[in-house]
Amino acid sequence: MPISASSPLHHLLSMSTIHADTMKPSRSSNGQRFIITSFFFIVFLCILASINEVRFDSFLRFGRCAFSRAPHYSSEEKFLAANSSSTSNSSSTDDVRILIGIPTLPDHYHKRHFLRLVYGIQSPQNAKVDVKFVFCNLTKEDQKVLVALEIMRYNDIIILNCRENMNQGKTYTYFSSLPEMLNNTDGPFPPYHYVMKADDDSYFRLENLVESLRPLPREDLYYGYVIPCPSMDPFVQYMSGMGYLVSWDIVEWIKESDIPLKHLEGPEDKVFGEWLRDGHRAKNRYNAKWSMYNFPEPPTRCTRELWPDTIAVHLLKTQEKWIRTLNYFNVTKNLKPSKLYHIP
Repeated sequence: MPISASSPLHHLLSMSTIHADTMKPSRSSNGQRFIITSFFFIVFLCILASINEVRFDSFLRFGRCAFSRAPHYSSEEKFLAANSSSTSNSSSTDDVRILIGIPTLPDHYHKRHFLRLVYGIQSPQNAKVDVKFVFCNLTKEDQKVLVALEIMRYNDIIILNCRENMNQGKTYTYFSSLPEMLNNTDGPFPPYHYVMKADDDSYFRLENLVESLRPLPREDLYYGYVIPCPSMDPFVQYMSGMGYLVSWDIVEWIKESDIPLKHLEGPEDKVFGEWLRDGHRAKNRYNAKWSMYNFPEPPTRCTRELWPDTIAVHLLKTQEKWIRTLNYFNVTKNLKPSKLYHIP
């Protein structure tokens, strides 16, 4: 490697030569050996430095290449990513899984489409709420085509192996069929923490429902609106058919127990409560009254005025009642403005 006149090495060699010229003759041989040794030592250091410089340069080029390909994160992005990860991990233990089954008839296409709108715009936080429409075997050719199209489009229908009925065992078939339908080794267990049966003339506000369930047990639970209407004691009789909910272990008990099989006919909500009483089930009960109630008109002992903390409103038998209820809760407040439409 050439040594420039201005380099430290050249300066050092010059100083060594000057020092050698000024030495006494008696010490000239020792001085020459020292100069030669020093020269070779310095050359060795220069060679070593050159090798290391090449390696360091290569490392820098590799580093620049690696970091230029890596995404750049600001400190704010790193903070959000860290918090997002921790929130996801922590919320997984708090997630509530609910199945809401709405018994209906195969021919009630328009009612199902309307309820899909009502429930499809609701997105409760840290919860999975699936709304399914439940009916018995199809009996008409047009049903086989139209219902199949619904399933392909929405995947929100359960078809039970039964003859269509209201109070001759359809509720039993619904609950008792779920473990075989839903227990899956690939998914979580239980597939749902809670299972509900809800009327198609009930409007459930899913966020409020979920929040009311969070502090409650996930085993041996029976939840709903206590009958008779003046009662506040959930252990006296049973929960109204407007919408009652049980934990997954009770669903499995209904499938395995002989008690429900011996008593299938009668008002389905009352019969359901009698199963639990006879089987000594549902030690945990929750009365959601008066966050669940009948529509205020006509006034009865089961009605109350609409109010913000509502979980469910029942007996929405007409479109006018539905519209009044949806207007009260301002369900279209999140409608985004667009040039495609104008809604005052």
